[in-house]
Amino acid sequence: MFPDRKDAGIQLAEKLKMYSNKNCIVLGIPRGGVPVAYEISKELDLPLDILPAKKIGHPANKEYAIGAVSPDDEYIIPQHDVPESYLNSEKAAIRKRIKEMQVLYGSRMTSDYLQEKTVIVVDDGIATGNTVIAGIQYLRKAGVNKIRVAAPVMSQQAYQKINNLADETISLLIPDYFGGVGAFYEHFGQISDEEVITILE
Repeated sequence: MFPDRKDAGIQLAEKLKMYSNKNCIVLGIPRGGVPVAYEISKELDLPLDILPAKKIGHPANKEYAIGAVSPDDEYIIPQHDVPESYLNSEKAAIRKRIKEMQVLYGSRMTSDYLQEKTVIVVDDGIATGNTVIAGIQYLRKAGVNKIRVAAPVMSQQAYQKINNLADETISLLIPDYFGGVGAFYEHFGQISDEEVITILE
């Protein structure tokens, strides 16, 4: 159990000390991953930006992720009860939101900026891994050197999937039962756009 995202980020930074002052960049997944990523970037003296990837929710339950979208890639888990028209509509809407986020947050991330860097992808917790996987695919296309994925807590399923794709996967907790990310925090409030902007500034 973590008191809050700040504490989780400080604890996670201890596991990443070997990357301090290296040719690395820390990318937080908005919005909840950004406060955690900030603590890591501060402790390791590394630049901070966002990894703009968002999940696609099932039409019957938006909280149930059936895939995720990044600026120019996607990771979809086929669903027999989800029409193609829904997926296309959601992907277009999410890509629009991603572009808006990049402008709103003042993201500097471009393919040229990422090339040959080691990237540390951070979230406040990873349940399905879909969003991170979409992000990894995007980063591979951008030509990054190495991808490290770090989160305070991950489900066993997510850890296994991500570990097959990333160069390294770091988590402080991989519990036997994963009920949801918020269950592992004492304080787990929503992070606003304004908070993300303040952190990135």
